[in-house]
Amino acid sequence: MADRTINASEYKTLTFDCYGTLIDWETGILTFLQPVLRDYYVNVIDEFVLQLFSELEPVAQAPGVSYKDVLKNVMQEYARRLGFTPGDDLLHGLADSVAYWPAFEDSTASLRQLQAHFDLAIVSNVDADLFTSSEETLGVKFDHVITAGEVGVYKPDKAMFQAALESVKPPVLHVAQSRFHDILPATELGLDTVWINRPSLGAARPVEASPTWTFASMSEFAAAISP
Repeated sequence: MADRTINASEYKTLTFDCYGTLIDWETGILTFLQPVLRDYYVNVIDEFVLQLFSELEPVAQAPGVSYKDVLKNVMQEYARRLGFTPGDDLLHGLADSVAYWPAFEDSTASLRQLQAHFDLAIVSNVDADLFTSSEETLGVKFDHVITAGEVGVYKPDKAMFQAALESVKPPVLHVAQSRFHDILPATELGLDTVWINRPSLGAARPVEASPTWTFASMSEFAAAISP
């Protein structure tokens, strides 16, 4: 949109996706997976690894399955497709690596700037204990945390957003990098949305969506909405 400012007084709560928006999950995934693949003499480019992840993860996200088991199943499918046999430690390793996935450089400062004016909530496709590690990485305490582990379904299921709306103060603005997991379903539910269009190698499935606003970074967004 031509107008790059947002009327802060229109919103009480900012809801955020975490992984891809605040936490650099692509770097985290690659930091774990590429050394593993090389150990098994599998040499593939980063784009292949992440685009395969974008295919495998949604299939593994069955209702009621923990995100740890989702990532275990994703690891099993990587092994099947790429022709190696992982040990039990390796099957759990991708989930264990979530605790070490880094924050984007602008995430913490932007969140602290925004928290002076809004309630902040997380709406994330993880288990609550996995997000606890990421919250510590971000160094920001969120007012509300809504996880797939608690709701029992995964985004893009709209039940995740409905659970968030039942927990937070309206009006709500939803902020996310993934159009597939967040922008499309949140928009269809009638929420205003901000797409953080970070550079990506494809960990989230590409879809067409129409966010209310688009920014290249969290710092751009924070500057546009801060009173």
